[in-house]
Amino acid sequence: MIQSLSVQNLALISSANLTLQPGLTAITGETGAGKSLLIDSLLLALGGRAESHLVRQGSTKATVTLLADLTENKHAQRTCGDLGIELEDNQILIQRELSAEGRSTVRINGRPATVSILRTLSHHIADLHGQHDHRNLLDPEKQLELLDTWIGPSASSLRAQLKEQLAKTSELNSQLKSLQSSARDRAQRLDLLQFQISEISEANLQPNESEDLKSALARLTHAQRLGDTFNLLIDSLAESESSASERIGIANREITLSAKLDPSLTSILELTETAESALAEALSQMRDYIETLDYDPEQLEIIAARLDLIANLKRKYGETEEEILDYHQRAQIELDQILNQTQDATEIEAQLSKETRELESLANSLTLLRKQKSRDFAAATLSHIHELALERANLSLSFSTREIDETGQDQVELQFTANPGEPLQPLHKIASGGELSRVMLAIKVATAHTSGIQTLIFDEVDTGLSGRAAAITARKLQELAKTNQVIVISHLAQVAAAADHHIEIAKSTTKTTTATELKNLAESEKPAAIARLLAGEEIGKSALANAHEIIAAAQRPIRNLVRTG
Repeated sequence: MIQSLSVQNLALISSANLTLQPGLTAITGETGAGKSLLIDSLLLALGGRAESHLVRQGSTKATVTLLADLTENKHAQRTCGDLGIELEDNQILIQRELSAEGRSTVRINGRPATVSILRTLSHHIADLHGQHDHRNLLDPEKQLELLDTWIGPSASSLRAQLKEQLAKTSELNSQLKSLQSSARDRAQRLDLLQFQISEISEANLQPNESEDLKSALARLTHAQRLGDTFNLLIDSLAESESSASERIGIANREITLSAKLDPSLTSILELTETAESALAEALSQMRDYIETLDYDPEQLEIIAARLDLIANLKRKYGETEEEILDYHQRAQIELDQILNQTQDATEIEAQLSKETRELESLANSLTLLRKQKSRDFAAATLSHIHELALERANLSLSFSTREIDETGQDQVELQFTANPGEPLQPLHKIASGGELSRVMLAIKVATAHTSGIQTLIFDEVDTGLSGRAAAITARKLQELAKTNQVIVISHLAQVAAAADHHIEIAKSTTKTTTATELKNLAESEKPAAIARLLAGEEIGKSALANAHEIIAAAQRPIRNLVRTG
């Protein structure tokens, strides 16, 4: 049940705070006062489309806050659990902000949420029926949903099983179609995979092989130049006349003799001896390096050819050796799958046949349930239609079969006639706007105990009604409010008189501003508000007397209205 609605800076509403009660609440006001803005506010709080033009002129953002008590709403509690929304005292606080730039944000119990989550949740909190929504009643898919809602858990359980079974058959069917692609396509793919696998396998690639080959290639390419350089160095350092090796040896001998004469030269001797030893080690490593240099033109060609092969594989299968080897593995898996397709297709065909029979069985069970319950649904709805000043009307449901989908195999159509002696025909062919409104209201009353939604919101459901039909519609809303919270935006005095609570919307203007205000009326203020619905702003004694009479009439049993109206 919705407990409160707070609106800030939404179009003509600067600030409004509504406290909503159980039972029937009527919201009235003259045309243009802003009743539609209240619907816009509720739609925003329930996940409706956010449009920047709704932000009040001069404001940066509009805010709508809705507080609901879910204590008696087990469906909504389960949905909150499924969505990961934590409840405190079974209450939920929804805040929707809309910026002047068109950005929208949602917070549920203080935590950010998506509009998608809000819409999923709001479907279990409130059902908003706009003044044009009764046209949805003409859609056969909506008619099927109404029937299943009335049937309740047995229909929803079968539909859930049907949806799961349909997913199984669809997946199997997709697998089979994939396997049954043309033999030519499979053969071409098989040849390609076998060639690719063979090409990669024969290459016998190693991880990072190309980097090692590039290093070896560079060394082979420059082997002659490197050898000449180091031979020249060895000659100048050790083998030529007056070489560095010979000169440092002479120096060592002279310093050794001198150190005998002057011991302080010992440190210098140590340095020259170290230099002589280091030079000897360097020459040894140079000779060893020269031994490793082997300029082999044939080996050079082999390495270059290997690098070309790897480059060609990289162009086809991946940028690195690892990617090529990964492609090889995936290609082998796909090849194995193609080779096993014949056996797989036979198994899938058998499984698909079995699952299809189960799907058809579920669909038939759902059809049988619907046909059995449709007579009770029509009778229950018709009893309410008769009470809504359509005493001679008749209603039934016709069934036809279509391809199975998530809702089953049934095409359901409401057949209606408002007058005796006329044949039943599809609702869209013969029902007037007022009749459609009353049929929809009758269905809402009939399904109220099974929908799981506590709050029902009607935007001018009484459009096109007057006189006794309007009075009886008001009393039917009153009856619906015994089990649901019902909020009705109306222009009819009969509806306002039948309400447990009355909210009046008024528009005030100054030279520079226009604002809409909402007021919860006290019981003593209701007659004047109802008189304004009857007579406009000028309220005379007769209008007030008429208002009191209508309020008194709203307390009489509905059967008296039908009999004496």
